[in-house]
Order: sequence, then C-alpha cells, then structure tokens
Amino acid sequence: MRNLSNIGQVAELTLNNGSSLRYLKAGSGAPMILLHTIRTQLDYFQAVIPTLARHYTVYAVDLPGHGYSSIDTKASYDEPYFRAAIVAFIEKLDLNNVTLVGESIGGVIALTVSARLPNRIKKVTTVNPYDYETRYGDGLRRGNFVANFIIGHFGIPILGAIFAALENKFLLGLVMRGGLRNIKKMPNDLLTEFNKVGFRKGYRYVERKTLAGWRTWAKARNDYLDVKVPLKLIYAQYDWSKQAERERTAKLLNTTFITVPETGHFTFVDNPEKMSQLLLEG
Repeated sequence: MRNLSNIGQVAELTLNNGSSLRYLKAGSGAPMILLHTIRTQLDYFQAVIPTLARHYTVYAVDLPGHGYSSIDTKASYDEPYFRAAIVAFIEKLDLNNVTLVGESIGGVIALTVSARLPNRIKKVTTVNPYDYETRYGDGLRRGNFVANFIIGHFGIPILGAIFAALENKFLLGLVMRGGLRNIKKMPNDLLTEFNKVGFRKGYRYVERKTLAGWRTWAKARNDYLDVKVPLKLIYAQYDWSKQAERERTAKLLNTTFITVPETGHFTFVDNPEKMSQLLLEG
C-alpha cells in the first residue's frame, strides 16, 4: 500500500461537536472531496488520488468513526449523522466550488450534502449509492453467501456483538470479495489496513450502528428531489443494487446512469483507471 505521506498531507479536523475527522489533502486547484464506502476509509482511494490531484485539490475523508476519525460510542452513525459531519467539514474549511464524489454510503452522503449546501457544491458524482436497503445490512448481504451469513448475524441483539468481535482479516476478505468482480484487485496490504482499523476501541460499535441505520439510507432518497447541482450517476455492472433500484434512483435525480462493465461494488479498487477517467471527463 502506498505511504499516504507520499500522496499528500494527512491532517485531522476537529468539529464543533468535539469529534474529529482524519483527512488527506493532495494536489492543487478546485476542491474535490472523496467519500468512501461502507466499512472502508480514505485509503480506499489510494489508487486514484495521485491522478486526481493533478487536476484538483483532493480531500479524501475518513467518515465519522471510520479509519482514524474519532469514535463516539453514543453516536447514531446513521445517514443524518454522517451528513452533518461532512457539512461541518466543508463549512469549517470554508470550501467552495466543491466537486463531491462518493461511493456506496459515501454516494448517498454526497447527494444529501449537496442538497444542504447548493451554494458551495459545484457538482456531484455518486457511485453505487447505497439507498435501497429493506433490511439490516441488505446491500452487503447481497455480495455472497458468507457476507449474508456474517452480516445477517451482526444485527442480532447481544449475539451480534459477539459475531462482530470475531471478525478477522480472513472473514473480512471473504465479505469484501462480494463487492469485487476481480478478487485479485484487492491489495493484501489494503485489506490488512482495513482489518487493523477494525480493532480500534469502539469500532465494532460503529460498524454495527452504521448497518443498523439501514432505514435512514433508504429514507435519504427523499432528499434527492432537492439536489439541484449538476451530477453524474454511476453504477458498476455487478453492483449490489438491482436494475429497478438503479432506475428508481435515476428517476428521482432526473438523470440517466453510466454503467461500468465488469466491475463490482468497490469500483475504486476494482477498476480505478476507469473511475479516474470518468471523474476527469467533467
């Protein structure tokens, strides 16, 4: 895995509520904010940041409780909570003319943040937005049998905490394979980093709470009608969402969507070259 200090400057921003967000800043030009998927962190974008940083000032952010952002074991970790943190991040750094890019839960957050800050956001690219859940961990559970079994048990009271505590690199790798078309695209050192973060104190609480907020990710679609900035909607061919769900989101956003062939849910790992190309096309 690339040394992040070789890509850009890693910093920490303390928000008014006392929580902090780790982020990486690289490049020059108008700001581009990258918001990662469920159960990952800013390192997820390591393969595309050097290319994007030649055209933008890139801010890759660890979502609340993820990566090395602070953990609050009393926080809700639902869509409104994540959205409020990114709104605060943008306002605290006084960023304008922002290009927001998000994948999975990050894709939902990019849309709902843009609805709240239309005067600061220039455009949005949302990739595989995680806005279709009908049960706990629905998206992840569609990945494969292992993901369905493990994530399904995460939601069981008491027993779920025990299952989450048993997560290790091997099991995490099996679950994440459900979001890759080419399983060889997941670098071992990146998976090692994701696994390492999982053992931070309180991280299992964050993991389970994020999944427990499944109703809020689906409810976020109600805000899509308020998105007024130019946007690009992208789905991987083998994303977890169904065709009807993709069409529903496109209709709400009054747009069409681009399909990236032979790619799974984790597009920035599975097909970073194509994702860089799509982001730089404007």
